[in-house]
Amino acid sequence: MFSTECFEEFSDHANRYPTVAEVTESARQLISRYPEACRLRRIGRSRAGRPILMLSVGHGPHHVLVVAGPHPDEPVGGATALVLAEQVACGERLFAATDPAVVTWDIVLCLDPDGAAVSEAGTEGATTTSALAPTLRNYYRTTYRPIAAEQPEWAPIESRRLPETQALFEVIDELRPFLQCSLHSTDVGGTWLQLTRDLPELAAPFHASAAELGIPLQHGTYDALYWENPSPAVYVLPPPDSTARLAAGWENIGASTWCAPLRYGGVTAIVEVPMWASDLAEDQSPYPDAEQTLRDLADLVLDGGRQVTAVLEKARAFLPSPQHDPLGRVVEWMADGLYDMVANSWEPLVRQAAAASADDDPRRLTTAQVAALNIVARRQPVRAAGLLLRLLKASDDKAAPALYRELDGLFTAWCTDAEEALRVRWVPVRHQVEHQARTVLAAAESALKSPR
Repeated sequence: MFSTECFEEFSDHANRYPTVAEVTESARQLISRYPEACRLRRIGRSRAGRPILMLSVGHGPHHVLVVAGPHPDEPVGGATALVLAEQVACGERLFAATDPAVVTWDIVLCLDPDGAAVSEAGTEGATTTSALAPTLRNYYRTTYRPIAAEQPEWAPIESRRLPETQALFEVIDELRPFLQCSLHSTDVGGTWLQLTRDLPELAAPFHASAAELGIPLQHGTYDALYWENPSPAVYVLPPPDSTARLAAGWENIGASTWCAPLRYGGVTAIVEVPMWASDLAEDQSPYPDAEQTLRDLADLVLDGGRQVTAVLEKARAFLPSPQHDPLGRVVEWMADGLYDMVANSWEPLVRQAAAASADDDPRRLTTAQVAALNIVARRQPVRAAGLLLRLLKASDDKAAPALYRELDGLFTAWCTDAEEALRVRWVPVRHQVEHQARTVLAAAESALKSPR
């Protein structure tokens, strides 16, 4: 059904992620090879004036909308977008969803080009975002993720409308896609799906692809611990008026770009694939003493956050104003209550774990669920530390080198501890792309058959 040979046509280095510029150039080359099937248009501009481009393949009356690059620290989507475009453009018509006479594939090449530019700037001196050795240290030293209100998919939940968000909403209203696929990746863990309604036929090919490529399923994820879970690693969004939310902000999920296709009978699939796998993600054995472990993990978030914030306070006087610097804006946002929000959001789970008795008690947390929270607990301080290290490295203030060394020691120790505690292993980029593309194709076939 699927081959990654086309990925190699877009890059001489199939084990790295293409930059936004490379994705755009590859899309133009695809158009030159398949001029009757493909076309490229600008659907909007970013806050900084960068074009937001959409590649359309096919001329069918039904539309699949694929969104790459919603988060700049999740770089797999651009490569997946190219593979999907090639798969449809070559006209093999393996099934209805890849028949260009039936379905048009509309692929947003990068939804957040401004964020991508900041993230790619962190790899200055390297050829691409993945030219460095694949370690958590190199990843967190270079990547960037904006504050929630500056993330195009999430901004409406925060009551903010960005031009990137508006461009996506307008495309959804124009195309009325029967399926929207948002291409995400996670730093550590397993693969999972978040759906705005269930697609029962999707689970089997999704599971089969993960098994074939050696990617663990994520049984329990911080993003969807309270969502309906009709199949392993498949989570269905509760109704917009539901209170079954873990993280703050989920109560406004109906305002997000994810939910926009619902008004036309469409469905959204958020496809997550790990950069580093942890087999703990699929360990469903009961976790011993989960109550105390969750309290320890909450302390880990808070303690790490305090240490990063202490360095920030020493450096704040000579760092660029957060108003004009995206890195500083994130570090200040995280210092202003994010660590506490994450730790406090686990209190219901602590009470649930405390109430559980026997191993078969449904309230008993599994190793996979605890591992998912372990990942989040370690991610927050190290993400902030990586951004602050970039700011300190760029500063010419005489106090910056000493603060850099202080924070770098913490950062290095945290990354090493995370790699050991979570037993991480790198997932080759080829496998990340293949699994994500297979899943999108299976979702399209399933959604095309599903009543709207």
